[in-house]
Amino acid sequence: MDKELQAYYEARFDMMTSKGWQDLVEDLRKVEEVSRDLDRCNSVEDLYYAKGQLDILNFIFKLKEASEDAYEELTR
Repeated sequence: MDKELQAYYEARFDMMTSKGWQDLVEDLRKVEEVSRDLDRCNSVEDLYYAKGQLDILNFIFKLKEASEDAYEELTR
């Protein structure tokens, strides 16, 4: 793995172990709870909006694991 890519992953892992990242994920878990409340969806547009929010949240929640998997694959 080249040094630039190594630095990219190291910076990402540093970010994900920071208190700020942990606080962000905790706050987003609260947003996720609200987004899953389908009673607040009064239209198809509301439903699609909630679905989009959940897609983005799931991406963020899985980012650490995906990054670790990719890093492991690159360092084999």
